[in-house]
Order: sequence, then structure tokens, then C-alpha cells
Amino acid sequence: MNWISNVVRPKIRNMLARRDTPENLWIKCPETGQLVFFKDVEANQFVIPGSNYHMRMGATARLKSMFDGETWLDIGVRDVPLDPLKFRDARRYTDRLKDARTKTGMNDAVKLGYGRLDGLPVVIGVQDFDFMGGSLGMAAGEAVIKGLETAVDKGSPFILFAASGGARMQEGILALMQLPRTTVGVQRLREAHLPYIVVLTNPTTGGVTASYAMLGDVHIAEPGALIGFAGPRVIEQTIREKLPEGFQKSEYLKEHGMVDMVVPRQELRATLANLCRLLTKAEPGTAAISPAPERQALPAPSNA
Repeated sequence: MNWISNVVRPKIRNMLARRDTPENLWIKCPETGQLVFFKDVEANQFVIPGSNYHMRMGATARLKSMFDGETWLDIGVRDVPLDPLKFRDARRYTDRLKDARTKTGMNDAVKLGYGRLDGLPVVIGVQDFDFMGGSLGMAAGEAVIKGLETAVDKGSPFILFAASGGARMQEGILALMQLPRTTVGVQRLREAHLPYIVVLTNPTTGGVTASYAMLGDVHIAEPGALIGFAGPRVIEQTIREKLPEGFQKSEYLKEHGMVDMVVPRQELRATLANLCRLLTKAEPGTAAISPAPERQALPAPSNA
């Protein structure tokens, strides 16, 4: 026992005690190294004030920022086999899934919601990069297809926020089969003459870019987002040439016709609402769904 424990009064001892600081109290900007108070970044839709760097945004936070009154109906998705290949590398695939679900609170990488965007009924799907890098597996593919089907059933636009590192290697060919499956789903939405709008966020790469992420009627990108199939380093190593400055970033792709517009996050909601009205020929101020839905789940269809 030291003299502080023996002599100093308890109140003074508490003042000298070490206080725990929350880990996420401050955020460091990846571009400038600037330290920013987390609450300020959160209030600014996870955009760093000053540098305008767009950080990754979780699925629930994204849905809250889009839907009127931050309310929507969660859309249930069919269950898929958990570990069809019994895959194991350094760890079991089932253990990785369990960790990702605990970390994000999501069942898999895509979360779906149905509600109002400026009074218009819309279905929104969000791919969360925090869930195993937003990788596309059977569950994520099923969610995208379910979102497209729900949009057809409701007669509403489908908006997808894409963020992915590619197909999920732990599911092998079963993950790759989601590319043609989702493409068929997009075609069904198109046959119903309903809008499909894709918002490309950082990063959107691999099989997702090779399928539903590049099949939208309108492609919007967030500033500074990495968008492509293979990464810049892989391309440089393959062709043995230096790539242009800003290659595969959203601004570069807009200049070369790969995306339609680059929209800051604070302007996304208004931009998407205007596009939905334009593409559905809805009158300004039209409230398409009466009262705002309470947050609950639309039941998942049976596997039969």
C-alpha cells in the first residue's frame, strides 16, 4: 500500500484516479490527420468537417438519414444455408459470421427498408462494409433480390447503397452465382418500368461492380469513393504501368462517363427524392403512403 492509499482522503483519491476515455471520442481524418470530435462527425452524417472526407456509414444510420421521420419497415429475407462449403482458413467461417453479426447487429451484409422518402414510397437497400467487407454471399444476394421483388410488389423505386470488397470467398461458386441472380432481379424491375437508382460508396469493387451495382438507371457516387472491379494496385502490377492520378475515384469516373453524378452526402436525400419524382412522374408534394410506418419487420417469405 502506498501513502496515497493510506493517508489521502477518499474524495481526493477519486480525483487522482485514472478515468477511462471512450475509444471513439475522437476520430482521425484519413486524409489530413485532423482529430475531430466524434459527435460532430456523427451529426454531419459521418463527413469530416473541413476536409469533407466521407467516412463509411453504417446501414442503420444510412436508413435513418434517408427515410422520413427516421422510420421504415424492415424487410425480411429468406434464410440461406449458413456454411454450405464447411469452409475454414485461419478460422471457421461460422465464427467469422458470428463476429460480424455481433459487431454490426445485422444478419448479413445487406439491410432492407420500405418507407417514405419525401412522401414517396421507396425500397432502400444498404450494403454495410463493416459486415465482412460488404462481401457478396448467398444471404446478401438474396437480400438484394428481395429488395427488387418488394419494389415490384409495391410499385416503388428501388435505391441501393453499394459498398463491397467483392464476392465472399468462403462461399465460392455459390457467391459468384449471385451475380446472374441479381441481374435477373434488376431486369424484372426494369420490365415493371420502375426506377433503379444506385449510390456507389467507398469502396465498391469486385463482383458487386460486375453485377447489380452497375445496372442502375442512374448511378450516383459519393465524393472520393473507390469504384472498380480490381483494385488500382492489382491493375498496376498486371499492366506494369503507372495509373492516372485519381484513377477509379468517383470524380475520375464521372469525367469518363462511368457515373452520372457525384453528390455530397448532405445533398443525397434531396437528390434521390427529386430523381424518384422525376422517374415516377409524381407530382411535387405528393404523399404516397399515409401515415408513416412504425419500425417493424415485413415477414420473410417461406422457403417453400
